[in-house]
Amino acid sequence: MQESLDRLRIEADELRASRKRLVVAEDADRRAIERELHDGPQQRMIALAVNLQVARELVDSDPSAAREVLEDMGRDVALALEETAQLAQRIHPPLLDAGGLGPALRAAAVEAGVKTRIDVHAMQLPAEIAGAVYFCCLELLDLAGHDGAATIAIEVDNGVLALEAYTATASGAILETARDRIEGLGGVLVVESGSGSGVRMSASLPVSR
Repeated sequence: MQESLDRLRIEADELRASRKRLVVAEDADRRAIERELHDGPQQRMIALAVNLQVARELVDSDPSAAREVLEDMGRDVALALEETAQLAQRIHPPLLDAGGLGPALRAAAVEAGVKTRIDVHAMQLPAEIAGAVYFCCLELLDLAGHDGAATIAIEVDNGVLALEAYTATASGAILETARDRIEGLGGVLVVESGSGSGVRMSASLPVSR
């Protein structure tokens, strides 16, 4: 009896620690996004407001100069839209809801510059499940690095999602946040990582309660 109580107490402590790590990690991500939003799109919007006033003043006196200012503004608008789209991807990619895990992961791999073989057989997943799996895979793509390579396989069988992901271009990873995401939804994630042997991530996660 006491052994069972001790085991339950340890599991409860581990769950609390896992949730705390996840909250801390998500808060750090949020702060990073806030900084990037301030340093990127927000600064471009300020510059656009200034240049708009300059263009107004030049449009009659120097139309050629006004056109140059407007062309610069067009480039700034394009960059601001690109930066905003990249930040949106990190918060919650629209393609995840519109197209599902497969298209969202393929887009993320292209954006990360990682040559990735993706095999996904999982449709209409609950939003929290799809989001957790997506961001776990994103961690692996980040580990693989630009010009790296990875494989991702996802399937659902008898109400359980199975994830297998591997990159040979990274090693020594723990992927603690990924583990917290999966375990927080009642799943199990195992990471195999050794010097020079790459990183393999295996997860099982119930998709029906």
